[in-house]
Amino acid sequence: MTRETLWLIVGFAGQTVFTGRFVLQWLYSEFKRRSVIPVGFWYLSMLGSALLLSYAIYREDPVFIIGQSVGFLVYLRNLQLIARDKPQEP
Repeated sequence: MTRETLWLIVGFAGQTVFTGRFVLQWLYSEFKRRSVIPVGFWYLSMLGSALLLSYAIYREDPVFIIGQSVGFLVYLRNLQLIARDKPQEP
């Protein structure tokens, strides 16, 4: 396997995970019968974003790098807010 093939796999994996977050949100909302964003959405967002950011850095694409970097920070912050609002167990 060539280096280029490996990076293409990373890029496609990132895109697959990133797209999977929408499928998760859609199915979860159908299950709840209302529009809901499950916590898993944010984890998939972070994972997909990290993979795509790695690929963007490899490609040296500044537009892609900035977009994924900002998105990653937003996803991380959402997870921090969710963790902060969880009730603490005694």
